Amino acid sequence: KCRPPKADKTAPDKPKPSKRDKVSRSDGKAPDAKEPIKPAQDTALKETAAVEQTAPEPTTPPRPVEEGKLVYLKLSEVHPFHTFRPHPFKVRDDAKMQEIVASIRVNGVMVPGLARPEKDGNGYEIVAGHRRCHASQRAGVETMPCIVRDMDDDTAIILMVDSNCQREHILPSEKAKAYQMKLEAIKRKSGRPSKINSGQLGPNFDERRSNQIVADEAGESVKQVQRFIRLNKLTPELMKMVDDGKLKTTPAVELSYLTPEEQEDFLSYMESEGCTPSLSQAQKLKEASKESVLTPEKIQHIMAAKP
Repeated sequence: KCRPPKADKTAPDKPKPSKRDKVSRSDGKAPDAKEPIKPAQDTALKETAAVEQTAPEPTTPPRPVEEGKLVYLKLSEVHPFHTFRPHPFKVRDDAKMQEIVASIRVNGVMVPGLARPEKDGNGYEIVAGHRRCHASQRAGVETMPCIVRDMDDDTAIILMVDSNCQREHILPSEKAKAYQMKLEAIKRKSGRPSKINSGQLGPNFDERRSNQIVADEAGESVKQVQRFIRLNKLTPELMKMVDDGKLKTTPAVELSYLTPEEQEDFLSYMESEGCTPSLSQAQKLKEASKESVLTPEKIQHIMAAKP
């Protein structure tokens, strides 16, 4: 007896499903079939992929900013230096500032500033680069490259003074305020030798006097630094005369020993007579003030005498 072929094992009453039946079971669509991509969709997908591959770097720094990292800070988040007292160096809209503004418009800020995070977390305090920051605002740019570092107040003051004292033209009043701020900061740091801050000033810190450090790093003599610091005792009107070159620095130092009332009386005399004191006259005014005999009559007598 011969066996039937294998094909005959299939039940005759169950026909094989046709291709049409497979399509009908998948709601009219073949299981592996995909909708064709329309031309507009294809263009959009290509543009999206290109954007993902060439995504621009963020213009705002991440929070928190990595220590010592160069970032672009929004100028709206950058605040002038304000630790302990206002910034000692003035920002003047002079010809030099116009040059900086024009350069930033063409080339951007070439040298990054130095900033530190505000203590309240609201923006940044500019430590070095306040003139570049002002010029950037005038140039109409929105960001400025800065190196962000977390530092204590005294370190910030020292770095602020050192960075600005490198400028070519500095007013006597700016030096006077800056040297005093730095001197006070160094003295405070010397009282904390066990902390890491003292190491930022270099070795043998306790072996050198604070004013000697200021003098050495400013390229001045100790006496000259002390003279500039003494100018802070002048009234604002007399200090302005020194800045304007109407009153020489050496006689002005002697006048700083006068009381504020005596300085006002002497200013009135100078304005009425159209004169300024010599060093010898200023020394006599100082001596009379020390003896508490510097009246308006005494001022007139000293200034009328031949030097």
